[in-house]
Amino acid sequence: MCGIAGFLNYEKHRDFGLAANEIQQHRGPDSQAIWSNANLTLSHQRLSIIDVVERSNQPMESGNLVIVFNGEIYNYKTLRQELQNSENVSFRTNSDTEVVLELFRHMGTRCMQKLIGMFSFAIFNKESGELIVARDHFGIKPLYYLSDGMNFAFSSELKALRKTVGADLDVNMAALSTSMRLLWLPEEFCIFEKIRKLPPAHFLRVQRDGTVKEEKYWELPDSPALDISETDAVELIAANLEESVERHLVSDVEVGSFLSGGLDSSLVSTIAMRKLGKLRTFTIGMSEADKKIEGMADDQKYAEMIAAKEGFDHQSIVIKPDLVSLLSDTVHSLDEPVGDPAALNTRLICQAANQAGLKVLLSGMGADEVFFGYRRQKAWLYAKQYRKIPSLLRAPVKVVANALPVQIGDRGFKLARWSQKFLSFAELPDSPSYLRSYTHYDANELGQLIPDVDMHVVEQLDSYHASVMATSHQSDPVNKLCQTDIQLFMTGLNLFYTDRSSMSESIEVRVPFIDRPLLEAGMQLPGSLKFKNGTSKYILKKVAERYLPHDLIYRPKSNFAVPIRRWLANELSEFVGDLLSPTAIKARGWFDPDKVSQIINDHNSGKSDYSARIYQLLTAELWAQKMLDG
Repeated sequence: MCGIAGFLNYEKHRDFGLAANEIQQHRGPDSQAIWSNANLTLSHQRLSIIDVVERSNQPMESGNLVIVFNGEIYNYKTLRQELQNSENVSFRTNSDTEVVLELFRHMGTRCMQKLIGMFSFAIFNKESGELIVARDHFGIKPLYYLSDGMNFAFSSELKALRKTVGADLDVNMAALSTSMRLLWLPEEFCIFEKIRKLPPAHFLRVQRDGTVKEEKYWELPDSPALDISETDAVELIAANLEESVERHLVSDVEVGSFLSGGLDSSLVSTIAMRKLGKLRTFTIGMSEADKKIEGMADDQKYAEMIAAKEGFDHQSIVIKPDLVSLLSDTVHSLDEPVGDPAALNTRLICQAANQAGLKVLLSGMGADEVFFGYRRQKAWLYAKQYRKIPSLLRAPVKVVANALPVQIGDRGFKLARWSQKFLSFAELPDSPSYLRSYTHYDANELGQLIPDVDMHVVEQLDSYHASVMATSHQSDPVNKLCQTDIQLFMTGLNLFYTDRSSMSESIEVRVPFIDRPLLEAGMQLPGSLKFKNGTSKYILKKVAERYLPHDLIYRPKSNFAVPIRRWLANELSEFVGDLLSPTAIKARGWFDPDKVSQIINDHNSGKSDYSARIYQLLTAELWAQKMLDG
């Protein structure tokens, strides 16, 4: 796990490469170096995980090729043996980086189809002058790039481009409005004009003159669902999950694990423990007051239960940080205005893991997308049935639900929040309905918040979302939602904040559920095995019965969340008053001060739950202070 950057045809390309090493040093504290010729500099920041000695430092040269590589290739030993047997290749290191380099030498860009892992890399051919820049199948590892005439630059983090070649770039208003609606940005959007994110499963061909061609090397098959029994499906997923976790344990340093106490992280941790014989795990704990307002399930109790059962070396981290400092630092690490407070949890856990001497943690991320685990997915199916009820009968339901308070004093009402959210999208057509299930403003409200935004700009998200939902699994609504969330939510939010938050603490997070063979197997299952008898993640829960206690498998679902509602009312209330005051909002010039004040007042009165809106407004202002003003 590392950071990479490159600068082509810039007059100060070498200086930019050195600056990128400093800016992204947290991604690779063990070694920073550059490779340069007359018009190109490649820079690398190394977090040593495999073959941790100096011989595997990067940039790495072999003959006419130079590579900078970020990530892990979990099947590199198999690929290495294949190269030795079929091509008589000899290796100077025991690293996966050299395997990628030699595989590319013999297969060119077709090599990416053989890689199982997470990666972004750049390989330069000194003879042809061609630079290949690639990103893994699911976008687990990030890659930003800027193409401007003959000039070309790329980096793992946006701030490395902003502080070198992108200082004069404008904020992309389509991206800003999208970030307010979603709290995050799909891969199609970047907060700065002219900068793009290389899509997952794509690579770039960059020529000496800066010409760039983007090509796709793989896509998740839209296969007809397997005709498979429940028993055989359990065997299929269990076998693939076991193999994936075993692959994800390849390392020359100790591997630990997130442990939320939920199904996914408990399953990954338990399988890892049984393969390793020991495992250090980490979870976040909260006070009773926090749980009361949020209506959260008790993650800590379940995490400690499975830790005791399996014998994990377990650490619970109670959230008592300097919230203002933590929030400000985390927003800066995220690169773009992402308003999901789960990033704070990830950062605190990775901070504790780093202090404990670890470099690698496993995560249960990805299971909800693949196996239909989100409440909004189930709610979307129910909404299709709700629309069949006569409108005269639906009308009074909406009036009553919207009149319910979401909070009185220190007690939150989860059912009221959920009912109001459901009714905000239940009557819309399919794609708008699902999009609205996880957005926080409708078009009218967004126009009030950002008065100067062109509504055609706002509609870019609607069109993009509709195109994604229309691409696959049209005859299977469960898998259609899974595919949509894999392409949008998993990469745009979950993998995004996990990478930035973990790497800010020099921790590599591995995601066994987002493993190509496992994910392909999961997406070949019919939706009827993922959502059955009202149970989400049905088939995964049947797999889990082989490993976990029944009470943990079928416990109430809890998000990987923080007590943001209580924080806004207490520790962060003064901070909100300062950063989101009418004067501050007017000075920034993006949002309408009266609309922001209305949002805050409606939330504080308990009329509406606008905690997510307020948190994202805070995030946007903090991001602007760090990235634009700093």
